Amino acid sequence: QVQLVESGGGLVQAGGSLRLSCAVSISIFSSNAWGWYRQAPGKQRELVATITSGGSTNYADSVKGRFTISRDNAKNRVYLQMNSLNPEDTAVYYCNGRHVLYQPWGQGTQVTVSS
Repeated sequence: QVQLVESGGGLVQAGGSLRLSCAVSISIFSSNAWGWYRQAPGKQRELVATITSGGSTNYADSVKGRFTISRDNAKNRVYLQMNSLNPEDTAVYYCNGRHVLYQPWGQGTQVTVSS
């Protein structure tokens, strides 16, 4: 069973930054593509950033230029650097596979951006 453990969220003022971390317990971490997802209150979960096994990245238009996804294969970790945060970024953030969604999802990490 895969374990996904997200951390690094918190309360930040608009314009601030946070760095999220996701620890993944899976032996095939390095060969998988991974993504960061978020779910705001009353909204569906959305994919915000992805990274392939080769390190290629892709972003939702809403976060492009502000968020950066990265990975450390030696540590089985995926990161999300979030800059220039705004209140619309408030959500619970999760990591999971890009092409395969592992169950169960992690508990997520809450990001709250105050105006």
